[in-house]
Amino acid sequence: MSGVRRRIVGGRTTNRAIFIVCEGAKTEPQYFNEFKLKSVTVIGTGKNTKSLVEEAIRLKNDREGFDQYWCVFDRDSFPPQNFNAALTMAASAGFQVAYSNEAFEIWYMLHFSYSDAALSRTLYGEKLTKCLKRPYKKNDPTIFESLLTHQPRAIQNAHKLLSTYDPHNPEKDNPCTTVHLLVEELNKLRPSAPAPPSPQP
Repeated sequence: MSGVRRRIVGGRTTNRAIFIVCEGAKTEPQYFNEFKLKSVTVIGTGKNTKSLVEEAIRLKNDREGFDQYWCVFDRDSFPPQNFNAALTMAASAGFQVAYSNEAFEIWYMLHFSYSDAALSRTLYGEKLTKCLKRPYKKNDPTIFESLLTHQPRAIQNAHKLLSTYDPHNPEKDNPCTTVHLLVEELNKLRPSAPAPPSPQP
């Protein structure tokens, strides 16, 4: 089966599978579905704050057997005091979290350049319009392909940005994202993932 890696468990060959629950109903699911991996299930909830994590836990309980469970959400949808609590709740339930502070669009911007400037979702949209040379739309079905060749740079920039916060405090680390950690896991399942960037001196 194309795009699927297999592992041996108790003498059986099984698919490595990833289950992703997204805050957004369209933007994030559309992006992750463009990886086109049969072993990956993506669900958009349209929920935010505590209700998102509770829904993710409910969905996880109904879908056993995945190797990894991920929750995807943004800081700008949470009151400051609730963001770290949501991360803790998700981790306690067995989820890894691909979060963005302030918004998912920071992940898109890192495809073009490194930046440690804290921006609103609106300003990210304006900058993406300039970088893409066309109006940025949240649910643009071509965004994945438009960014794909720049993905190695985005991963490198996201790692660099994350490393600047010591100690980490996700609710205050702005800008920051861990979406690249999920993307790296998905790329392991792709037969033709973009080559990782060479380490910078």
